[in-house]
Amino acid sequence: MARTATIVRETSESKVELSLNLDGTGKTDIDTSVPFYNHMMTALGKHSLIDLKIKATGDTDIDAHHTVEDIAIVFGEALKQALGDKRGIRRFADATVPLDEALAKAVVDISGRPYCVCTGEPEGFEYCMIGGHFTGSLVRHVMESIAMHAGICLHLHVISGRDPHHIAEVEFKALARALRFAIEPDPRVDGIPSTKGAL
Repeated sequence: MARTATIVRETSESKVELSLNLDGTGKTDIDTSVPFYNHMMTALGKHSLIDLKIKATGDTDIDAHHTVEDIAIVFGEALKQALGDKRGIRRFADATVPLDEALAKAVVDISGRPYCVCTGEPEGFEYCMIGGHFTGSLVRHVMESIAMHAGICLHLHVISGRDPHHIAEVEFKALARALRFAIEPDPRVDGIPSTKGAL
């Protein structure tokens, strides 16, 4: 059964068209209308091996926040839809990823219980403007939105970092690598990986 999803979400603030394939090769086609976010979502697809296509427009003349948030919501919803009943997946995974001076660790549980803990970003990071449109505070907001709408438990910790671009990018890449292994089919798992029998 194909683990794919396509979702279109339109509000007065944005329109998001997103499709993904969990069993892809990391092929991406990303146009979020926010250049730095294009870079981040491309990295997320590439390093998770999720084929990801996004076309989004929104009121970025006001702020990037609405469009960035809505894309994260739709990505989370699509991830949840494509996972189905989660039969046969590894479920738990973690990844520690470096980028020059920056280092981050992501731990994921595809649990069906949404929770997100983000720690370690240096003081003032949330106020940094990255790429002219993207504030550091949006990184945590994206992670929280993905976790809540995908129904996953995500712990993301920045271990070190100085450059705001590197810090943001390493967080996305750590999530990508953890997702890659958590959603991967495990040939030793028979059924749903939970003692409850459901996730």
